[in-house]
Amino acid sequence: MFVHEKGITGIEQVPIDLNAGEHRAPDYRAKVPVARVPALELDDGRVLSETRAICSYLEGLHPEPNLMGEDFDERAFIEMHDRRVEWYWLLPIANCVRHTHPGLATLEQPQFPDFGQSQGVKVRDAARWLDEALRQRPWMAGERFSIADITAFCAIEFARLMKFNAGAEGFAALQAWRDRVAERPSARAA
Repeated sequence: MFVHEKGITGIEQVPIDLNAGEHRAPDYRAKVPVARVPALELDDGRVLSETRAICSYLEGLHPEPNLMGEDFDERAFIEMHDRRVEWYWLLPIANCVRHTHPGLATLEQPQFPDFGQSQGVKVRDAARWLDEALRQRPWMAGERFSIADITAFCAIEFARLMKFNAGAEGFAALQAWRDRVAERPSARAA
């Protein structure tokens, strides 16, 4: 979604089948020792992993349209909101799904369903906070679309696996924001 928003072309996408364990294969681990996705292999053979690092690299190569902040002040606030979304909303969603969804049992052994359910409660607590924030501003980090919106959109779409629906659960501003992001070409292309 970040790549599409920036209009970057020429990056070959190589699918990695997590359920088949392709991320744990020796050839992949030689490039990404932590066996995680995504990863970006650079022309010089170096490999960047971790979504935020990849996005920072791409933002540096392709500064416009800017998604991470024009100056130090805006960068700091966008990063703060992005990290809050990542740590306090996406992480509990991932933990809930990984520990409760039967389709992810191959990735999370052992699964701890009680832990997963407790994370579902945290997801809803964070949704309340996000809903309140989005009643006061149009986007996650303020007045314009940014990487924080991309992170949050990926999170809310992933939350469908835990049967989370913002509108049905009374988070009208969060649902309206989700629907606006879903209309962006980058969301439809992802």
